[in-house]
Amino acid sequence: MTDLRERINRDWATALGFAAFGLLLRLWNLGSPKGFIFDEVYYAKNAHSLLLHGVEIDPKTHSAEFVVHPPVGKWLISIGIKLFGYHEFGWRFSGAIIGSLSILLMYLTARKLFGNSYLSAAAAAVITFDGLHLVMSRTALLDIFLAFFIQCAVLAILFNRYWLASIALGLAVGTKWSGLYFIVAFAIFVLILDYNRKRYLGAEEPVFDVVRGDLPKRFLQFFLIPVFLYIASWVGWIVTKTGWDRNWSHNVWRNLWHYHAEILNFHAHLVEKHPYSANPWNWLILGRPTSFFYSAPKNCGSASCAQEVIALGTPILWWSATLALLVTFGYWISHRDRISGLLLTAVGAGYLPWFAFQKRTMFSFYTIAFEPFLLMTLIYVLARFLNSARDENQLRTRKNIALGIGLVFLINFLYFLPLYLGTPIAHNSWQDRMWFGSWI
Repeated sequence: MTDLRERINRDWATALGFAAFGLLLRLWNLGSPKGFIFDEVYYAKNAHSLLLHGVEIDPKTHSAEFVVHPPVGKWLISIGIKLFGYHEFGWRFSGAIIGSLSILLMYLTARKLFGNSYLSAAAAAVITFDGLHLVMSRTALLDIFLAFFIQCAVLAILFNRYWLASIALGLAVGTKWSGLYFIVAFAIFVLILDYNRKRYLGAEEPVFDVVRGDLPKRFLQFFLIPVFLYIASWVGWIVTKTGWDRNWSHNVWRNLWHYHAEILNFHAHLVEKHPYSANPWNWLILGRPTSFFYSAPKNCGSASCAQEVIALGTPILWWSATLALLVTFGYWISHRDRISGLLLTAVGAGYLPWFAFQKRTMFSFYTIAFEPFLLMTLIYVLARFLNSARDENQLRTRKNIALGIGLVFLINFLYFLPLYLGTPIAHNSWQDRMWFGSWI
């Protein structure tokens, strides 16, 4: 019992240590750059309006504003505004907190998956030293909240806490509609687990047993509860009469349906050209990262300066994770183990649906929704690599190899850190970091 308590305390100390370091990186000079960067111009303003009015009101026209994303993420952004004020630090604070908690979840998820403190620390390290995760945690966009709720859902599924998973998934959809893909994928995954369990226990008709015994409960968990939470997230629009088209008819529910039909129409026809739009085919190889901010300040100690915030994953880390994803898929084909299946389900739910919308305006930072699980495939491959060691000497050697690769990831992260924190640097230094023309 004492050993168990010591191990748990050590796990929590390590997990919290990574989260604390991540929080330091996220709070460091969080108020810079000044002003709204990228889509903060929408979400920070919407969050402030929710605080003031309960719905999104255009601050210039004082009229109801049509918005195309649900309220949960904006309500979370509003917490920072409420605590610290309507300025850069205030509207970016909640994302910084959630991003740091995401690191904690990464450790706990790896601990449950692999039962190994070394691998759990490796999992926390790779997400701590990823540039995309850092940038999304320092910017008032919705996607870091979506990623966090998906992580919560996966951890709950690992502990067979499907009711908690349903709450997390409801909040995910209440942040961005793309959370729907995860609901469908995880519902199918859990039903397959139910089927395998019935078959393992010797059921003569496992499919019938799942349909009769498990399906109604899963329908409640993966459909009705998320739908209820999603509708509840619109309470500000429902109880007031000042939201967009709130008075379109005399029936509030018909009005809500009409609003969502208009949102769907917007997303279906979002084909406007954008200089940083990126096709899903090049997301994993970082073909076209999104630049959130760029300026040429005069305060870097050089004749020509550059200041940029770019949503770019740590390149060597991401390319390695992409290879690990392919290896994980190969392991799943040959072994069909639960861990690789869950990781592939999470990555697939966040990634594959976007290929169906080839003409839609899309951005590579959408990958943040499944990034924790993409990086976790690295840990899965590492676990396979370590577990196949013949003896302690070989295991020690392989751990040293893994540590060396991790050091390369860290150096690569530090090299690009000025572009993640928006630190002014000499233009030549900035140009050196533009490894490909498509990054400019």
